[in-house]
This record gives sequence, C-alpha cells and structure tokens, in this order.
Amino acid sequence: MKAIDDGNGGLYFLDAPGGTGKTFFMSVVLATVRARFNIAVAVASSGIAATLLEGCRTAHSALKLPLNLQTIEEPTCNITKNSAMAKVLSASKIIIWDECTMAHKRALEALNRTLKDLRNDSRCFGGAMILLSVDFRQTLPVIPRSTAADEINACLKSSNLRRYVKKLRLTTNMRVALLNDTSAQDFSEQLLTIGNGQVPVDESSGLISFPNNFCNFVSSKDELINNVFKDIISNYKHNEWLSERAILAAKNKDVDDLNYIIQNKIIETMHSFKSIDCVTNEDEATNYPIEFLNSLDVPGLPPYNLRLKVGSVVIMLRNINQQKL
Repeated sequence: MKAIDDGNGGLYFLDAPGGTGKTFFMSVVLATVRARFNIAVAVASSGIAATLLEGCRTAHSALKLPLNLQTIEEPTCNITKNSAMAKVLSASKIIIWDECTMAHKRALEALNRTLKDLRNDSRCFGGAMILLSVDFRQTLPVIPRSTAADEINACLKSSNLRRYVKKLRLTTNMRVALLNDTSAQDFSEQLLTIGNGQVPVDESSGLISFPNNFCNFVSSKDELINNVFKDIISNYKHNEWLSERAILAAKNKDVDDLNYIIQNKIIETMHSFKSIDCVTNEDEATNYPIEFLNSLDVPGLPPYNLRLKVGSVVIMLRNINQQKL
C-alpha cells in the first residue's frame, strides 16, 4: 500500500502457492484502492480465475492483446489513446494480473509498451504499479507443437522485464492452518516438495515417483470413476454430493471419454443441444459450409452437439464480450 500511495509504480511478483490466501490478499488490495475512489484494474489469464476477483476480466479481453503473440516480436495492445480503456489504464493506481504464469512473456511486454505510450512515460510500465500473482509450480504458457525449450523461452522468467521485479511471498497455507488438519498439512508439504523439484528423478526415464502416502493409485479409468463417483446411480441427483467430487485430466479427449462413460451410468433420457453455426460474411458461406463448421471442436468451447442427461454437471461459460451483456 505504501508503494501505491507513493505513486512511483513498480513491478511486483506475489509468489504464492495454492491455499496461501493470494486471492483474499488481492481482493483486499482492490477494495482498499477503490474505497478511496481510485481506479484499480484486475485482469486474469483464464476465465475461471477472472471470476474470483471483483470487476476482473480476462487479460486478452481487457487489454486487447494480440492472439498471435508467438509470431510477433514486439507486440502492443490494440488500445488507442482516445479510448475509454486508455483513460482507465492511464489513471489506474494499480493493475493486478492473476495467474500470470499462464500468459506468454510477450503479453506482459506488450502491456509495458502500451502503458509507456499511453502515459507518455519512458519508465517501466509507464510508471504504473503492476502486481503479478505468481505460482510457477502451476500451468506455464501452452505453446502448440513446441519443445521444452520453447516453453521455457515463453515463460515470464525469460522476459527482459524480470530485472525490474520485486518479489513478495506468501508461505503459510491458510486452508490447512484454519482447518488444523495434520493430513492436509502433510499433503501440502509433499505437493510443494514436488513443485520445487526436490523429488529425485529417474535418470533413465526422466520421471519421478510419488510417495506411497501421497495419494491413492488406480490402474484404469473405470477404477478411477468407481472410486470418485461411487454409487452414482443413486446419488447423481444430490447436488452437494456432486459438488464434492471431480476428475481432472490433462487433455480434452480424456475429459470427453470420462464424461461419456460417467453419463452412460446415469439412467435418464439423453438430450441433445445443437449449436447454431454461421459465417459472419455471407460471401464466404460457400467456402465454409455449415457441415464443416459443425465438425470443428474448438478447445474451451462446447461441442456442436452437446449431449446431456438430468444430473450432468455443466460449467456455464463466461461471456467473452462483456460489454454487450
């Protein structure tokens, strides 16, 4: 808060593993700044993270970041000096970026160039105060068809802005401390040990071995489903029971396969909800027939034919263009 009041700007990294209270911390900072009738901007790299902070939007939506950051050497945000967003960024006391480790380093560099231009200030980020929420143990930028070197090169730690960073740390796991659960404490410490790279790596395979007491191991998808959604036939209508269990998967294909198997266990009528696909430019309709559009399976969007049963869990998508709500 002293850095905000001084108005000298700065780039701060909040290094906080999951459960240490970084969302609560950022919410308090945002509320304090706004309570003084000042402007505080909150953005996040993902739509789910954007729902956790008041007035937060995705970084690409709020900052008008280019979608082809990987191919542009020196990108800038698509914000003109006379726009409303330019006035907000110029007058803001602090800009908070949550889950910034998922963003390409050029996204942060684009914000740096844009703020310098909007504020007519050659200092880092135009003298604006930037707070980045960081946990490098979590998901890094996703670079399609890339190598490990490409992933590291796209990471924020590879940016030339790193030398301006002032790091803050949150270390106490508040979830564990408030519950006073010793087993949760052990699990939290084991998770940090793995995330910090302190687990021995097998030289031949390059893989690590989990501790025996880290989790329960299964040998197949069916066994995993039976352990997580046990007696789903009698419990699928109980919302509280459903809200306490979920299966995470690394790939969309695995998610679809698991959803298909679990839904088949529910004895209900299958309902189909088909999307309405069309081409914005009618002259291109012959080049992109409806059948082709229906065949596309875009990551992050529901399929053309969404098949659900009563009891199916559905995630409501956030409207990408909030200005037209």
